[in-house]
This record gives sequence, C-alpha cells and structure tokens, in this order.
Amino acid sequence: MPTEILMPALSPTMEEGTLAKWLVKEGDTVASGDLLAEIETDKATMEFEAVDEGVIGKILVPEGSEGVKVNAPIAVLLAEGESADDIGDTSGAASAPGEAEKSAAKEQSSDAAPAPREAQGAGADGGEATRKPVEKSDTKAPAAPRDASGERVFASPLARRIAADKGIDLTGIKGSGPKGRIVRADVEGAKAGSAAAPAANAAKAAPAQTGDTGGQKPAMPASPSAETVKKMYDGREFEEVKLDGMRRTVASRLTEAKQTIPHFYLRREIKIDALLKFRSQLNKQLEGRGVKLSVNDFIIKASALALQSVPDANAVWAGDRILKLKPSDVAVAVAIEGGLFTPVLKDAEMKSLSALSAEMKDLAGRARNKKLAPHEYTGGSFAISNLGMFGIDNFDAVINPPHGAILAVGSGVKKPVVGEDGELAVATVMSVTLSVDHRVIDGALGAELLKAIVENLENPMVMLA
Repeated sequence: MPTEILMPALSPTMEEGTLAKWLVKEGDTVASGDLLAEIETDKATMEFEAVDEGVIGKILVPEGSEGVKVNAPIAVLLAEGESADDIGDTSGAASAPGEAEKSAAKEQSSDAAPAPREAQGAGADGGEATRKPVEKSDTKAPAAPRDASGERVFASPLARRIAADKGIDLTGIKGSGPKGRIVRADVEGAKAGSAAAPAANAAKAAPAQTGDTGGQKPAMPASPSAETVKKMYDGREFEEVKLDGMRRTVASRLTEAKQTIPHFYLRREIKIDALLKFRSQLNKQLEGRGVKLSVNDFIIKASALALQSVPDANAVWAGDRILKLKPSDVAVAVAIEGGLFTPVLKDAEMKSLSALSAEMKDLAGRARNKKLAPHEYTGGSFAISNLGMFGIDNFDAVINPPHGAILAVGSGVKKPVVGEDGELAVATVMSVTLSVDHRVIDGALGAELLKAIVENLENPMVMLA
C-alpha cells in the first residue's frame, strides 16, 4: 500500500510550518537520507530527509504553502511494484493556499465532516513519523456551528472536535486559516476566552448569586479581532504587517507566560569596576588568540556558577512537578529581525570565559541567520536578557517557559555611592532584575541565587578559581 510522507516536527514546539521548497519531483526515486524538501519552522529553515526508499508518487502540498500542520500528509511514496494508480483518494492531505475555496465548498456540503487521520507521534527530527499507511478514521467531528444570524461558522473537523471536548464556543473565535477558517491553533490559543460566550449566556439565564464561586476560574477576556481594531483607525493611514511563524510563536508563548506563570521580581545593583578592570587585563593577554571577552561573557559564567552554588534554583517547571538540573545550561536572548532566539550554552559552569565567548559568538551569528538546530535553542533552566548595550538602565524580562528564572541586565552607569568607610565615591553600577517563577523558586531562594550572581560579578577573579 502506498505510504504518506508527513509534515515533520523539526523542533519540539513546532505545530505548523511552511513547505519552502521541494528538492524532488513526482517520479523521482529516493533512498533513506536523501533530501526531500526545505521546511521553514518558526525558528529556522531546515532540510527534511527521506526515511525509506521508494518513488515519489504524488506531491500533495506545493512548495510555498504556509501553515502546513505537523503530521499532515505532504506527499505519497510508492514502494517497489506500486504505481500512481494505487494511491487512491488524497482528499485528506493538507490544503495548499490555492485550495482553500475547494475545502470550504466541500465543508458546506456536509455539517459532519470526517475527522482527519490520527496523527502519528513525531520526534524533534521527524523520525519515523515521516511515513505511515494511508488509512481512514471512523471518528466523526461535531457538526459545524452557526452564529446568531444562522450563518455557518467554518472550522476544520479537528478544531470542531477540540472545541467540543473543551466546551469552547467557536462563534466567538476569529479564524486564522484560509478565508477565515478556524483551525486547531485558533482553538488551542483561545482556550479560556472563547469559552466566555457560553458562560455569559448561562449567567444571563441564572439569577445573580454571591459567595462561593465553586473554585471556577474567571474567563479570560478575548482579544479584539483584527477587523474590530482596524475600524478604530478608519481614515488613518497604516500598514498591515503579516505575522510570520516566528512572530506568531513569540506572541503565543509570551502571552502564555504572562497569563500562566506567577512572576515575581528581585532587583539588585552591582558595582562592576573590578570586573571592567579585570576584563581589560584579560583581553590584553588574549589579544594574540583573537579573543575579546564581553561583560555578557562574565554574566553567563557568574550565573552558571551561581546555579551550582544554589542547586535548588537550577530548576524548571514541568506541569505537575519540578525538574532539578545538574548542569548549568544557560540560555541567552539574541535579538534578530522579527523576533528573538535563546540559544543555550550547555555545561556553562565547566567552560572557560574564552570558550563561552567563542561559543556565544558562534551561536549568536547563526541565530541571526536562522541556522540554529533545534537542540541548540531548546532546554536550559535559566536565561539572560541583556539590553545594556542599548542604553537601558533596567527592565523586567518575561520568563521563557519552562525556565525557572531570567536575569534582565541593564547598562553600567557611573553613580555616586557610599563606600564601606562612609565616604562618598563614584562607581560603575549595573542594575539587574531577576524574574522568577514562584512555582519553582520561592522568594528567599531567588534572593540567594541573585546574591550569588552579584558576588561572582563583584569579585570576578573568584570565577577563575
């Protein structure tokens, strides 16, 4: 039986991608390891390899197609002895942008569309999930809903099924699919807000009550739709900027972080004159090796060592438990056009300052060119975001889940300080703010971690011991 090649999951957070370019055509013979296509994820453009050998019988999704869901069929592979006549119906394949009207018309003809094929689990590298036999599912999606005016609300079968399972009202959701069609991401991204409509209707039907809420969480208000916002600016000149995969992911993850992570903030000022002097001395000695240490390199090292001295803070939130890490894997935010990456320096506590500097320069350079592999920007327990080079004195950073904390670093500024002898002096002071997930790290533990970071930076020679 012909087998389908599925859209791979090229990173742990990937839900959909763009099929940027096919590297094969129908009729080509491929072997395991041959390159099939270039896939754009929310973070990078990556090459996709064949798992098994065979002949490309049919390409289901044309190159350039955006929003192709992970595990959606993108091509059909024929084994030895099979031909294109064996392929049969491919109507369950991922719809390309040009096929949106066909999909909508097909849904109009029936309120109970068949559910998509069961997704086969995919690893971060696509793995065995790139192929599976063509099969049908007997599970039916709920009938398509209609709004107050009786108009049909267009939603994919999977989106309707998820909405039914979670009690979400689809009439209150703005679809991001072709022709405004509601897709899975829309339902999952509007969990609480989209349930507000049925809750509001129930409230109207019931008498007002006071007292115990029964433990129910208040519904999160839904964001206004694009059309609603645009109407506010009728007559004003503006440009609509389409969100790419990275910007959508950044928006989704940071919204989730601020809504679900109980942030608290710890602030300290660090006198860095000793660090600047020590850095200058080291850079003179390292000139012949082509190494130039930055203040950020010292911050990475100081944080990595602090996580070792306060091991209970070297932890991440894992849904219903805390995972305590042994190594200090430190992520560092790198700004790129349209978003940011947080490449992870693994085992940072074990590496020299020059090694950390070289690795950070390499990761940052490839991040700006979107050439990082998923394993290079996933993981870690702690992150650093440094805006000091932009002249920012201090700021509060948003925690990148599942990390337990993130350190926001401001610029070093000359300030008057009172010395231990009570005399007034001038020092270079750097302001830092530690954003902490209170589920993972309590206040006293967070203060202990920040104290260890400060001590390392104010006594930089200790970091070489």
